[in-house]
Amino acid sequence: MPKLLKLSTLLLSLSCSLAFAAEPRWDNEGITLGDEKEELYLPLLEGQRVAIFSNQTGCQKSGKHVLDVLIEKGVNVTTLFSPEHGFRGTADAGERVNSSVDEKTGIPILSLYDGKKMGPSDEAMQGFDVMVVDIQDVGLRFYTYYVTMLQLMRRCSECDRRVIILDRPNPNGHFVDGPILDMKLKSGVGALPIPIVHGMTLGELAFMAQGEGWVPACRLEVIPCSGYTHQSLYALPIAPSPNLPNMRSVYLYPSLCYFEGTPVSLGRGTEAPFQLYGHPSFTGYQFSFTPESRPGAKNPTQLGEECHGVDLRALDMGELQQLKRIDLSYVVDAYMRYPQKEDFFQREGRFFDLLTGQTRIREMIASGASAAEIEASWKDDVERFRQQRKKYLIYPE
Repeated sequence: MPKLLKLSTLLLSLSCSLAFAAEPRWDNEGITLGDEKEELYLPLLEGQRVAIFSNQTGCQKSGKHVLDVLIEKGVNVTTLFSPEHGFRGTADAGERVNSSVDEKTGIPILSLYDGKKMGPSDEAMQGFDVMVVDIQDVGLRFYTYYVTMLQLMRRCSECDRRVIILDRPNPNGHFVDGPILDMKLKSGVGALPIPIVHGMTLGELAFMAQGEGWVPACRLEVIPCSGYTHQSLYALPIAPSPNLPNMRSVYLYPSLCYFEGTPVSLGRGTEAPFQLYGHPSFTGYQFSFTPESRPGAKNPTQLGEECHGVDLRALDMGELQQLKRIDLSYVVDAYMRYPQKEDFFQREGRFFDLLTGQTRIREMIASGASAAEIEASWKDDVERFRQQRKKYLIYPE
């Protein structure tokens, strides 16, 4: 894990603060990843042409990447597919990533985030028999890796290709929260009628997507983790994308991502993305930061502007683990402080609505509703989804 960043000068007291402090607990040592169960999946790959959907996170705990493991075992890997941020995980959020070649092996890397929406071409699909998925998701509806996985499952169904998911823990798998997506708002940051925090692994989500008829059925197998439950607290050993550098950012991501649809900076272009928020117009804050262009954030919101706001790096990690909910107080606080309310939701609120999955969240904020009132509005959604997903869970709740 990267070292936690140094604390800044001021942390304002916000409604998310809990009444106690708690030490973080991590369960990594007792968990075996799906890609470490070679005895289960290597026999399925014998004599097959294999494609891998992965990125820098597709490593065993030994540090070996799944690509290197398969090649060492004599598996015929013919194709690599890369998601948003690319196979090495260095591209900006939303940046188009061109296809290339893996320098170490010479195997072609076909980008699934090149601006095209139809998935791999027929020619690409003819180059393999089995698709192996080994990638670290963070369990949020607007995180794009699962969307790309579903796209691949659809193409594998159409072309009669087998899909094997080497499952991984969900670092946000210990809770479920948020409104269910209105499918009128289906997009690249929301592909299924599920809450923002769905609490499922990629393997479980794939089973549910097929079982509910959200994607066409393919020949799907999941190699499960061992020692993992939905109360396990898993610390990611590798940053899943450039702007989620540590577990604090992963835990705050469900509460801060909505700033992407506003002029407010959430720390992209700083050392602490998804751990700060602010705007040049905000007053009353002693803390400030200035976003700059850097790898993974070439053109961040408020580039070069001094932003005044809130530093969340002093929040207790144990408290964040036990919060188990989306905290909209950050967005409500920013809206109340923003001087020109009509300009807070950019592009008429379109991207904000895509992220929340509903138009009513934006409307409630604009009407003056409190964070608690808005969060209460989706409680029925959460309970309904919990019941719906039960038959697809691989791991105990």
